[in-house]
Amino acid sequence: MSETENKNPTEDLEDIKQQLAQAQKEKNEYLSGWQRAKADFVNYKKEELERLKTISQYAIEDLVSELITVMDNFDLGLATLEKSGPVEKGIYMIRAQIADILKKRGLEKIDVKIGDAFNPKTTEVLSEIESEKPPGSIVDIIENGYTLNGKVIRPTRVKISKG
Repeated sequence: MSETENKNPTEDLEDIKQQLAQAQKEKNEYLSGWQRAKADFVNYKKEELERLKTISQYAIEDLVSELITVMDNFDLGLATLEKSGPVEKGIYMIRAQIADILKKRGLEKIDVKIGDAFNPKTTEVLSEIESEKPPGSIVDIIENGYTLNGKVIRPTRVKISKG
C-alpha cells in the first residue's frame, strides 16, 4: 500500500485545512504588503506633483527679479519724463503690460505705506532718521518690495524713524 492509502480521510482533511490556513495567511500578508506599496506609491505621486509645482513656481525667480529691476528703471525714466512734460499714453501702457505679465506669474507688490510699523519679514531698513513719527515707523520708501507666489524675493527698502 502507498502512503496515501494508509492515511485515513480525517487526517487528509486536517492536512488540507492546515494547508488552506497557511495559504490564507500568506495571501493576507501578500495583500497587505501590496496595499502598503500601493498607498506608498500614491503618496509618492502626490509629493512629487507638489514638488514639481513648487519648482515651476520658483523656477522663474531669477528672471522675475531681473525684470523687477527693469521695471524700477522704467519707473525712474517715466518720472524723469513727467518732469519735463506730458508723457505719451503708450509708455504707461507698456509699463502696465510688463506689470500684468509678472502678476500672472505670481508677482505681487508688498503693500507698505509711510507710517506703517517696520516689519522685518517684508521690509529692509536702509537708514534711520529723526522724525516726529513713533520709533520704528516707516518714514520713506526707497524701493518697492515684491513676493513671488507668497515668497519674498525682494524686501521693501525703507527709512524708519528714530523717534
